[in-house]
Amino acid sequence: MKISDFLRKEAVCTDLKSETKADVILEMVGILVDNGIIEKKHKNKIVEGLMAREALGSTAIGQGIAIPHTKSDTVGELTSALGISKKGVNFDSLDGEPAHIFFLLIAPADSAGPHLKALARVSRLLKDKFFRDSLKNTKTAKEVMDLVAQEDSRIG
Repeated sequence: MKISDFLRKEAVCTDLKSETKADVILEMVGILVDNGIIEKKHKNKIVEGLMAREALGSTAIGQGIAIPHTKSDTVGELTSALGISKKGVNFDSLDGEPAHIFFLLIAPADSAGPHLKALARVSRLLKDKFFRDSLKNTKTAKEVMDLVAQEDSRIG
């Protein structure tokens, strides 16, 4: 499984404006709605699922990364969005540092395998400091997608 299998250019934002955890999640789900990737009528249910997952424990894994995720019967396939905050957002990270890179995942309710594979793939990709720094410096969704494709190929 490659990131490009489930991340679309329309779901990438290189300049998130949000300043709180809840607002980041709202903004990123909004990007998916605005680009027709998820239906507007499902927005609140997906946001609630993501916030419920955050209530169990932060999905900020440190090193400026957060991977908010949930399962939902509102999507038929693995759906994702990638957002970059230049300022950083307090996301209750394990290392206490602000998060700059947000990789949101929404998996179909009945899919354990793809959901876990995607989480593992995203985590593996974002472990590389050079990749994270390069991602933070991107200016366009195309640059993000090119960088992700290059890294996807590199790690096989």
